[in-house]
Amino acid sequence: MGRQAVTVSRLEEHPNLAEVLGVLAQLAHINDDHVVALADAWVNSPALSEARDRALSPESPLVVEVLAAFDALSALFADDIVGEADYVVVDSAVTIRALKAVRDAIAAAYARPALTKAEHASLLRPWRSVFATPTVDEPDLGPRADAVKALLSMLPTLSARCHDEDGQALFDALVDRSFVAEADRASAAATAFHAAVLTSRRRIWALVRRTGTEGLLRPCPTCRTSPMQDRDGQRVLELCLDAACALLVADAVPDSCTGLLADPVLALIPAQRDPSS
Repeated sequence: MGRQAVTVSRLEEHPNLAEVLGVLAQLAHINDDHVVALADAWVNSPALSEARDRALSPESPLVVEVLAAFDALSALFADDIVGEADYVVVDSAVTIRALKAVRDAIAAAYARPALTKAEHASLLRPWRSVFATPTVDEPDLGPRADAVKALLSMLPTLSARCHDEDGQALFDALVDRSFVAEADRASAAATAFHAAVLTSRRRIWALVRRTGTEGLLRPCPTCRTSPMQDRDGQRVLELCLDAACALLVADAVPDSCTGLLADPVLALIPAQRDPSS
């Protein structure tokens, strides 16, 4: 029998917050060796199925966030699940099995207050066999992490541009810059992605792009519409995502590549401007 349901309205209030954050921070840092080990460790049984059902029941804490984390996990491993890209070396069936262990770990961490000690431990066992303790506090956004964070935090302001003159002005400036050196930027973006593959950061790359996309496409808080769905919005989205990803791998590509992709966007973020300029 599980524990009595615990009501949690925000992640910050979760009684098992440290474990939840530890699992979530690790997701983008799961490498191919981890995938194989997780797949080997995952098992199923009637007792585990029952624990899993309890963890994902509507009474479990923040179960909607758990399902959102599942979606994010699938996005991070989309290429691995398809298994067609030449840089994917683990069989897709192995990856799919490994992701079952990861989902069990996410569900167990969130549902800890609603599970027995044995249920929680059994769902987490494959994860803990690979990650006995968290290896990261938050996703590693590379040598220019502060610039990546500044750029990503700027993007949600554009979703309110229909009611914000400054947001509209920033959007218009980004649209203008999206037409400059398009072919060169496409080549630079390909170079940056290749660097992400070589430095085992392609899942962080996917995380950055997903985070940026969610920020730009969120509804306006005033009118609840999303003004970013038109062609200009898509141009701004690609410009900003390429900039963030170039910063992610800035230590693995020529400075000219990073500058071509990132400087046009960073120049429009006040915190990133040169104070002497």
